[in-house]
Amino acid sequence: MDLPPKNLSSDGQPSFWKQRRNMVGLFAFLGFFNVYTLRVNLSVGIVAMTSSTDTEKSEFDWSPQLRGTILSSFFYGYISTQLIGGLLGSKLGGVKLIGIGVLGTSVLTILTPMAARYSVYLVIFLRVVEGVFEGVVYPGIHAVWSRWAPPAERTRLGSFAFSGSFVGTVIGYPICGWLAANYGWPSTFYVPGFVAILWCSVWLTCIAESPIEDKYITKEELMYIIDSIGPTGDKKLGFLNYPWKDILTSTPVWAITCAHFCENWGFYTLLTQLPSFMNDVLKFDIEKGSLLSALPYLVMSIILQFSGFFVDWLREHDVFTTTQVRKIFNCGAFVSQTIFMCLAANSTSEVASITCLTLAVGLGAFAWSGFSINPLDIAPQYASIILGISNTFATIPGIISPMLAGAIVKNKSAEEWHWVFLIASGIYLFGAIFYATFASGERQPWAKIKTEENVHDNKTFDMNTI
Repeated sequence: MDLPPKNLSSDGQPSFWKQRRNMVGLFAFLGFFNVYTLRVNLSVGIVAMTSSTDTEKSEFDWSPQLRGTILSSFFYGYISTQLIGGLLGSKLGGVKLIGIGVLGTSVLTILTPMAARYSVYLVIFLRVVEGVFEGVVYPGIHAVWSRWAPPAERTRLGSFAFSGSFVGTVIGYPICGWLAANYGWPSTFYVPGFVAILWCSVWLTCIAESPIEDKYITKEELMYIIDSIGPTGDKKLGFLNYPWKDILTSTPVWAITCAHFCENWGFYTLLTQLPSFMNDVLKFDIEKGSLLSALPYLVMSIILQFSGFFVDWLREHDVFTTTQVRKIFNCGAFVSQTIFMCLAANSTSEVASITCLTLAVGLGAFAWSGFSINPLDIAPQYASIILGISNTFATIPGIISPMLAGAIVKNKSAEEWHWVFLIASGIYLFGAIFYATFASGERQPWAKIKTEENVHDNKTFDMNTI
């Protein structure tokens, strides 16, 4: 029997590191890395902008309520373009959509220091517009995976790309803290902004919308992806021709939406408020507080690298069905997060508080291997739309939780922060119950492509549907 060439695997595909879909995954990872450094920079920067020291007065005298408004303003714009991003991704593809979204956010981030010194209201306006640009990014990535990710690799590729968000948080927190401490708070906006612009230039010039458009993909990999994904449906559907009634009345869609909302409540609460908690209650300075604030996302990043592979392995070897594995990972994570967030609320020491908060956020990695990939299971051709719907609702916590925390934490006391964590704990528990009851990993009847269309696609081999 002839052996495959050295640069091909046993199934005739290129070796792992030469597969173009893995290259797309790597650059998507770096894209989400940049997306989150463009978010956490303000969470760190606002502490430096409003904190006084023994030798220096703060540059801005913003109340906790105003700080909460500034931190939540991003999400007003972000929520407005989720469904738009899903529709554009479904019709046009996700690569250009993501690139434009990140580019717009980067430019506005660089303009933020100038805006802050002019008017706090201009900062709020810029953050709203940043949210508008960034709102298309998450729905856009499912449009990319609907063309690039074979079903057996969806969790691995999707989880790896999403993990860039948490790695960006891990590195963004301490780097922004270090920049603020050594070069002043404006550097926390300039550096992430310029790095993200550099990424955009590479992403938009090197990544193709689909395998068929990729100049460097091998024939073997192209055929494998096409055969694995199969027909993807009519990309020329108009807005009114989508099965809106079926989508909006589907309990699995609402299970995804509920899980996304609940996970984001705890995630956004700590993403925007953890540096303030470290400063208010634990009395850590900006540099140490930023470093410790990154710990939960470091744990999350590490777990997410393995959970995606593990989920796909369990499905491939028929250990669990897709429905079972999504529910086990998602609900197991939520129950664990409920426990540790509750323990954090009642912790009396620095070590206990940091440990519980780290585990409360970090174990959310297992949930991301559940609900975030789930749209590709139930309706791959509408996955970007479903993620757009779920992320619309999941953005609400980004608006409410910082403002609620600002309203609760008036005196910066541990007792006030106790209630912030207990609220998040209860929301996690509700999410676990709802997802366990209504979620599914099976392709829904309204998302199945007719047999006649499959036959037609196989005969004509219409590459434009990939």
